[in-house]
Amino acid sequence: MEFVEPEDEPSSFRGPPPPDDRLWRHPSEVGGDPPDVRPPTARRERPLWMIVGASAMAASLLSAGLVLVLVGSDRSPSSTTVERQMVRPRSTAAASAGSPVVDIAERVRPSIVQLKTDVGGRAGTGSGVIFRNDGHVLTNAHVVAGSSSTTLVLANGLELPARLVGIDAETDTAVVKVDGGPYQVATLGSAMDLRVGQTAIAIGSPLGLSGGPSVTVGVVSALHREIRPRGTGRSLVDMVQTDAPISPGSSGGALLDANGAVIGITTAVVSSDAGGEALGFATPIEVARSVADELIRTGKVVHVWLGIDGTDLDGVTASELRLDGGAMVGEVKDGSPAERSGLAARDVVVAVNGRPVRSMGELVVALRGHRPGQTVTLAVVRDDRHMTMTVVLAERPVKS
Repeated sequence: MEFVEPEDEPSSFRGPPPPDDRLWRHPSEVGGDPPDVRPPTARRERPLWMIVGASAMAASLLSAGLVLVLVGSDRSPSSTTVERQMVRPRSTAAASAGSPVVDIAERVRPSIVQLKTDVGGRAGTGSGVIFRNDGHVLTNAHVVAGSSSTTLVLANGLELPARLVGIDAETDTAVVKVDGGPYQVATLGSAMDLRVGQTAIAIGSPLGLSGGPSVTVGVVSALHREIRPRGTGRSLVDMVQTDAPISPGSSGGALLDANGAVIGITTAVVSSDAGGEALGFATPIEVARSVADELIRTGKVVHVWLGIDGTDLDGVTASELRLDGGAMVGEVKDGSPAERSGLAARDVVVAVNGRPVRSMGELVVALRGHRPGQTVTLAVVRDDRHMTMTVVLAERPVKS
């Protein structure tokens, strides 16, 4: 295609048409500075081919910049992208200033590992959090359960053989260990004072991808959730819910607060049968850390046993009993501490040692901090009567 250069404008400046022929007025007719009249050669327009050529070059550069940003997104923090150079040349350190997620990711990623497992000849992957510099790693029980061998992959790609320290299926928590060290550890925070809506950052190794852990950002969506993972036959209580994306393979990774401290171990992803947006859940770090310490110390975790099955108090019954909530007893096990204390079906436990209980999950959490042989006081509502019962807790029997 041939581009034709536009013709020059006329050589003389033409004044405005007579006022009677128009509704507008030229500035020279209403005062002010006269128009800037330049010789035609001084305001000659650029040829069209120059305009089109410059536009094509700009589009080419923009396209190249986009490709480099996408391809180079896994580069080390010291690299500078073409896109940034085009907009405003500056260092990566300056670009990340004021972005705490970038700083947190760089600080915490070396403490997040990938776990490769072999369960009956079937390969699996998960994540883990280095929480002791001697090589102890927190992860989920379902990640390493039944594995004949476990390989730990550090963020820098180094692969190390790992051995299983212990598993607690009740809280879906496990500990593995690698030799050597010292290793860079993650800072453990607290889930006790979390608030719905605060920032949550998930770091894990999804889908067994190489190149180090992935980082996603969201918020704490809810607290004290109870979920029942498919195929486990048990509930996980007091879970932290987040909308930070957690993909398969990220189980056992870290959920962080805005300061980069670990507030939970990412454990489960739940989605509806209709294929709606998945919800992520994490085990509170206090629970995971307590279980991990006991596994390291003794190789197993001892859970106390009250000896009941039950449900959350439903709204209708709660209204009838004028209660805010509670744990309703459904069945009392033979020979259990609950039976010996006099608990019966349809009793509602509303407090443990003065601590309010509004659900079965809260009852489990309230008992979790006690040891077998300790005595607790239960506040119970039976029909319209409020009563107090003393229970000596026992060790939970091993399920056959």
